[in-house]
Amino acid sequence: MDAASVSKLLSPDGWALLSSLPPYDEKQAMALATRLRADGVDADLAAAALTQSRLRAKARAKLGDFADGMLFTPDGVEQATRLVVAALHARRYLAAGVTKVADLTSGIGADALAFAGVGLRVLATDVDEITAALATVNLRHFPEAEVRHADGLALDLAAEGVDGVYADPARRTRGGRRVFDPAAYAPPLDAVWDLRAQVPALGIKVGPGIPHQGLPDDAETQWVSVDGDVVEAGLWFGPLAPDGPGRSALVLATTGGTTASRTLRADLGTAELVPDVGAVGAYLYEPDGAVIRAGLVAHAAAELGGRLLDRTIAYVTTDQPAPPPPAGAAPLATGYRVLDVMPFNLKRLKAYLRERGVGRLTIKKRGTAVTPEQLRAQLSPKGDAEATLVLTRVGGAQHVLVVEPLRG
Repeated sequence: MDAASVSKLLSPDGWALLSSLPPYDEKQAMALATRLRADGVDADLAAAALTQSRLRAKARAKLGDFADGMLFTPDGVEQATRLVVAALHARRYLAAGVTKVADLTSGIGADALAFAGVGLRVLATDVDEITAALATVNLRHFPEAEVRHADGLALDLAAEGVDGVYADPARRTRGGRRVFDPAAYAPPLDAVWDLRAQVPALGIKVGPGIPHQGLPDDAETQWVSVDGDVVEAGLWFGPLAPDGPGRSALVLATTGGTTASRTLRADLGTAELVPDVGAVGAYLYEPDGAVIRAGLVAHAAAELGGRLLDRTIAYVTTDQPAPPPPAGAAPLATGYRVLDVMPFNLKRLKAYLRERGVGRLTIKKRGTAVTPEQLRAQLSPKGDAEATLVLTRVGGAQHVLVVEPLRG
């Protein structure tokens, strides 16, 4: 989106057009564009409005109803923090006694929106002029939030009265490709976490694939999942990490507008938890992705009262059903009842499925080179029954576990 398109959208006619569009439907987009042209709507304005309608529809998954009053760029939607997670970020700063947050890489303003929403003063900056303009629109209802087109690293934080800093460095190239090297973030990760010398209350959102090696030893690094999707890792310093340095996993599960949560944590400097390893029990549990990314599978096994099938594979097995999570807590793992266990043998597995009339297969795997798509084609399942297969190592050898999901 260019400056001319933004200007047209922000005109009274442009905003009215955007507000009048029906919910975005990819199948109807071409017909709607044709109708707008027939009605005499400026072609550039129509294109900009339809683009915003599409981006708003995509952003609703992260921002809910707030998306309907916001403007976006494609990159802004991709990197925007989900509202449920941004609210938790804001509460960290509030609990730490922060009064003014500098959001150094505000993007379209999702985190700044949450900061302002809990009463924090916000100074949001972005190096891209169009993105900063859109953030200004998105924060228009919060007079305590100021947006500048500027390099956040160049701010005089003391002069601005900032006592908390937040950054979400860009992790995609202009072509949309993901960047995995923290030194290639924009701005580089090292340059951002150096700011803790000026403002101890520093928080940085990073990609969940960030390696453990090289993480600062004075930070709490927390991996966050929402409904099974690992959405981010966060580095929290100083008063934003009241429990001190370490690794943690925050699991969020949303149901009917209510969010349950559960946190697992390993403090820095504590001895690694060594899990038991043993035979397949009556139940199998797959830890949440945030737990796995945080390297806390052994902790999950202890919470579930189980053991690992293999010390290097994130599957936990138990002889009895794991205790349910406490009220208001999210589950740490997805559970299955184990129906059958057999060494992996294609011919035997095919016969097993044929005998039971299995035509619908869910195939999960860890610790094996077998590709689910290729295996499905080789098995050519036929029938009305369904089954879930788990391919993994047990006792150092490849096995197949036939399981069914636990309900409730």
